[in-house]
Amino acid sequence: MLALLPAADQTKILAELSEADLKQLEWEWRFWARKNQIAPDGNWRTWLALAGRGFGKTEAGAQWVRERVKAGARSIALVAETQKDLEEVMVARLVKISPPDETPTVRYKPVRITWPNGATALGYNGTEPNQLRGPEFDTAWVDELAKYRYARETWDMLQFTMRAGDDPRVFVTTTPRPIPVLREIIKDPETVISRGSTFDNAANLPKSFLDRLTARYKGTRLGRQELQAEMLDDLPGALWTREMFDTHRRDTLPEMQRIVVAVDPSGTAGASDGGDSIGIVVAGKGIDGRFYAMADRTCKLSPDGWARQAVRAYHEFGADRIVAERNFGGAMVEAVIRTADHDVSYKEVTASRGKVARAEPIAALYEQGRASHAQGLEELEDQLCQIGASGFVGEGSPDRADALVWAITDLMGGSSYSLDNIF
Repeated sequence: MLALLPAADQTKILAELSEADLKQLEWEWRFWARKNQIAPDGNWRTWLALAGRGFGKTEAGAQWVRERVKAGARSIALVAETQKDLEEVMVARLVKISPPDETPTVRYKPVRITWPNGATALGYNGTEPNQLRGPEFDTAWVDELAKYRYARETWDMLQFTMRAGDDPRVFVTTTPRPIPVLREIIKDPETVISRGSTFDNAANLPKSFLDRLTARYKGTRLGRQELQAEMLDDLPGALWTREMFDTHRRDTLPEMQRIVVAVDPSGTAGASDGGDSIGIVVAGKGIDGRFYAMADRTCKLSPDGWARQAVRAYHEFGADRIVAERNFGGAMVEAVIRTADHDVSYKEVTASRGKVARAEPIAALYEQGRASHAQGLEELEDQLCQIGASGFVGEGSPDRADALVWAITDLMGGSSYSLDNIF
């Protein structure tokens, strides 16, 4: 591959080629590509390219789809963050990299691409995960998954579609962000990973662009994430850090003075509507005076389903009450819980302050070492670590984190609190 050779050797090789040879080589991706832009060998299901801005992720994705089509793929899914990205980035690049005899025809609204050999691609976006219900594919290219609002939902829906052909495969091209679903993909034994930085593609980027980025972002957290493609766990200025959980995590919990089940309703109609999950977290105050996150029963169910889930947790842990926010649904929240069990102790709370303001006193307890987590609360912890001074920066809504805040707030004596009265 030309990209692997020193610049002097590249120049020499190209100078020796005829104009006809150069024209032919224009379409030979593997001649021009860098090694980390070529699909790895082996029996993998997901290829994940974690790379910085300007690395050439989009080019790699489009070229991989082209290679799959030439190799016999017939049904391809193209998934972008938004419809605009789908059309102006993914589809546009697929057309651009196609030689005349391979150029596909494109139909929009909805996006459908057809190649001369009969292969087809359908386009989707990460704002509507349920679009992926129904079809089946042998190939999928997912671009910038870490930016999606509904990253998990989109990824999960896509998995159900990857059932066509003998060897269905997915290529994910993204700049990393510390979202749970991306961590799961990385840990999956059927995932192979390629990594690269913006500067790997320096030969194809303006020097002034690189100089400006280096001067402004070198050594910064944003630069490490967006240029060097590092997976950074703790958000600068985050209210919670992973050290807070790891230091005080408990395998066994003490006897509790009080236990609360907190519910953060989202307004979703259930698993099929593409909305947020319903946060359901169990927390207690121990006889030692410490606060404990005991269980996370967050779900995406119908109102009857999540109400029953909350009631089951109430009875399982012998909770003193269910606390639920009324911002979504008003009296409906209490009604569905009472339908599931008329006799539960129930308290309605109303958010009169912003999420960050409500979370700060709770985070202070953790910082002081006065709160601990049971095992198995990774998704809750992921959300907490993505709440900073400017709000939540993760995917979707911080449903689990909101429920935890409501639970511990109630254990502290109610919703009227400040940094001064948590001691």
